[in-house]
Amino acid sequence: MELDTTDGQTRPRGSRGRIVMLVDNGVRNDSRVQKSARSAAEAGWDVILFGVSPTREIQSWKIGDAEVRLVPKPSPLSHRRQDLRGPRLRNPLAYRTPQIAAYRQQAVKAWRADLRFRAAAAKAQSQAQGPGKGSASGSAARLIVPKVTAKAMGKWVALRSGMMRRTKRKRAKFDAPIDRVITNVWQTVMGERAWRQMLPYLWDYELAFAKHIDDLKPDLIHAHDFRMLGVGARAAVRGRAAGYPVKLVWDAHEFVPGLHSHHERWLPGHVAWEKEHAVFADAVITVSPSLADLLVEGHGLKETPYVVLNAPVSHPDPEEEAAADPTPDLREMCGIGPDVPLLAFCGGINPVRGVETMIEGLKLMPDVHVALVSTPPGKPFPATAKILKLVEELGVEDRVHVLPFVPHWQVPEFLSTANAAVSPLLHLPNHELALSNKFFEYSQARLPLVVSDIKTMAEMVNRTGQGEVFKAQDTEDYVRAVKAVLADPERYRAAYDKPGLLEKWTWEAQAEVLDTIYSRLLPGTEAAPRAARPAAAAEKAAPAPALRPSGQESGV
Repeated sequence: MELDTTDGQTRPRGSRGRIVMLVDNGVRNDSRVQKSARSAAEAGWDVILFGVSPTREIQSWKIGDAEVRLVPKPSPLSHRRQDLRGPRLRNPLAYRTPQIAAYRQQAVKAWRADLRFRAAAAKAQSQAQGPGKGSASGSAARLIVPKVTAKAMGKWVALRSGMMRRTKRKRAKFDAPIDRVITNVWQTVMGERAWRQMLPYLWDYELAFAKHIDDLKPDLIHAHDFRMLGVGARAAVRGRAAGYPVKLVWDAHEFVPGLHSHHERWLPGHVAWEKEHAVFADAVITVSPSLADLLVEGHGLKETPYVVLNAPVSHPDPEEEAAADPTPDLREMCGIGPDVPLLAFCGGINPVRGVETMIEGLKLMPDVHVALVSTPPGKPFPATAKILKLVEELGVEDRVHVLPFVPHWQVPEFLSTANAAVSPLLHLPNHELALSNKFFEYSQARLPLVVSDIKTMAEMVNRTGQGEVFKAQDTEDYVRAVKAVLADPERYRAAYDKPGLLEKWTWEAQAEVLDTIYSRLLPGTEAAPRAARPAAAAEKAAPAPALRPSGQESGV
């Protein structure tokens, strides 16, 4: 490969420009990030994707022509200040730290163990000397006071340790009156800068990644999700100040105010972080028109974000495809024939995904089987055990099949022999706002869909006619929807025959949108040489969609 070093940085000669992508995870389980990096590199950009290393060492590998670098992220600022100060003002008797409490508890246990040993040793010595040679009672009497003292000390230590634990639990939520007063003061005085006090751990990301980004002198930074927005914005500002016209693209995966809040400062802190840095983005993309509208409203964006859907690839990387096992047969793995009604669910199992409704529905559909493609490599999801317990309680073990994940490009083909696919998500703000990648994978498998009535997905299914909608967590309504789909599956499959529908629901089509955004932000790169793609993929590639704001019709 020829290299260009004209700006002091080594990059492939003929590259359209250098793009640094940022994500706050380990990359391997984030298909959107992987697809973004690979497709940008295929389009001729020099792509370096930074993620968080699970070890103290930098890890690197390739995704196609894109380079992945996982950087260690020490987290000393993740420790809460009140844990370092201790609870003396709120509970003077509580131990200052868990470490002190553990030390005191263990020391009292050691003391009492030593007293038991001394009593046993005195008794053993008396027995060895014989009657009249020693006084066991005298030795025991000498230990009475120490034993009483040690027992009392044990109760005192237990009391103080319990106070420490209760105070720590109470303080963890930041919901005490004094905590709320402090939070309100910070928000009033500091405004968008209040995250510095509420969530100082965000500095750990900045400090871990800043030098790595600056050393690369990127032309464009693509920051995935809210944490890396701030890291990317600060790097872009530093680059601009140093004379490099760095552009920033913010890829908003989620609606932050709709996320689960771990404590009373978690949401306002992250919202403040996002607000402070959103103004530095030269372009914003997101996963749905609904979320795009909320971002405009929440951040006063001058331009409506563009939508890049979480669609699956239609043409996997040839090297990855060659290295992977052939796509398995779903029905063979379930041990059932072609005439058995089979419902498919693909994705991790957790309490907000509504899988319980699918299992409960089996009691009302005695001939139906369910395939849960939900087991990752290594340790299964914790909620899987709860589902398996429900399966056992309902006596449907022979009709529920828990299967391992397959590579993401194999999902549509793998699921295609099912009779229908189910998305039973519960009502949560971020569920309401987007079409999940599983929705598009089910669609590429041309499966009739049975989906809960979360807003965006239900509206799409009703608009296209590709399935039935049921009330979330309503087992009877779910069964109604399943029976309707199983009674006339071809009626719902026909929705996929609409010209251009499935072509738009591919990552290749979404990658064209991304590439157009990059080119718009970096004038002069449009005519640069494009990276060669495999001939077969080039022939089958979906037509490029016109770049359009999210407010226009998207996907159908």
